Amino acid sequence: MTNDPIRVIEEKCTGCKLCVKTCPFEAIVVENRLARIDLTKCTLCGACVTACRFNAIEIREKTSEGTEDLGAYKDVWVFTEQTDGQIQSVTYELLGEGRKLADDLGMKLCAVVLGSEMNDAVKKLTARGAEKVYVVDKPELAYFQDEPYSAILIELVKKYKPCIFLCGATTIGRSLISRVAVSVKAGLTADCTALAIDPETKNLLQTRPAFGGNIMATIICPNARPQMSTVRHKVMKEADIDESRTGEILVEEVAVQLLKSRVKRLNFVPERETTINIAEANIIVSGGRGLQKPENFAVIRDLAEVLGAGVGSSRAAVDAGWIPYSHQVGQTGKTVCPKIYIACGISGQIQHLAGMSSSDIIVAINKDPDAPIFKYATYGIVGDALKIVPMLTEQFRKVLGK
Repeated sequence: MTNDPIRVIEEKCTGCKLCVKTCPFEAIVVENRLARIDLTKCTLCGACVTACRFNAIEIREKTSEGTEDLGAYKDVWVFTEQTDGQIQSVTYELLGEGRKLADDLGMKLCAVVLGSEMNDAVKKLTARGAEKVYVVDKPELAYFQDEPYSAILIELVKKYKPCIFLCGATTIGRSLISRVAVSVKAGLTADCTALAIDPETKNLLQTRPAFGGNIMATIICPNARPQMSTVRHKVMKEADIDESRTGEILVEEVAVQLLKSRVKRLNFVPERETTINIAEANIIVSGGRGLQKPENFAVIRDLAEVLGAGVGSSRAAVDAGWIPYSHQVGQTGKTVCPKIYIACGISGQIQHLAGMSSSDIIVAINKDPDAPIFKYATYGIVGDALKIVPMLTEQFRKVLGK
């Protein structure tokens, strides 16, 4: 008898294929009139258990719940997010914060790299303080795909048992790490803005905004490991670079089936944009419903180009189809932390403020003197953004010699 979390009772199975038709993840096949479950695809959703008329499938409860040795889990892991072999800056932020956590716990700081031809990336990680780097380098991993990436991380977590596992709260990070957490039965706190170690219990204290940013909640996972968090971009300081640092490199070999995916990338069409990515921008110029129509975003782009800024937007502008979702700032968009945030024609609802209120300087331009944005603005201008923004653009163009 195996210890698999789900099993087929051979004496009861008739090979009727009801479970095959029911499984939403194509994790079941029938061979020789016996159902077989692929555990690399199964999510333990229980659909097959309900569908089986012969009670031939069972999901096992953990009999050792609460008795696992949490002391066996060591080190702080950081998932390395990369695009075309280039490490994203959120990884360096996590290494900077992970260094503090590892020091408080007396553990090592480790990075996990999945990709293709990642030798240069590994050197950058050790220079940023990673003492160990786990590398899975395969052509199939050249670009991110949910299934192979999560399957490999699950295997690595089970093998090496990290105490803490951090990932960026990016599109990739949110898609990936939740799959891992469910599979290894770990707790996961999303969109953290602060991390610390409880000096008494040594649990990870994970702080994140709740109720639209009105309160800050601190969450702990005392009974499961690893303790997993996604961390917002641009809220933590990047790890310092020291080219003299070296680290232990562990090149991992994985089973071929872990590299398989039911999804195939046929083509990639990058978004054409003349301004910089708002996640990386030190200055952001954002437009909202007050711009009245999509053509008026041209005045926002003009100012952004003069300032070398990114172009942001409110959800209302995105929902109206005026600008792509990748520009959306707010609770359901991107969280940004620029030095200067210029909000043009944005009223300042709590959902938008949750994504930009930590900016160093907030400049608000709005016709409504009672707009909520003015309560948070460093500088406020009451007036029509379509008249004021072009004036600002012209003045900055003169001052900056553009």
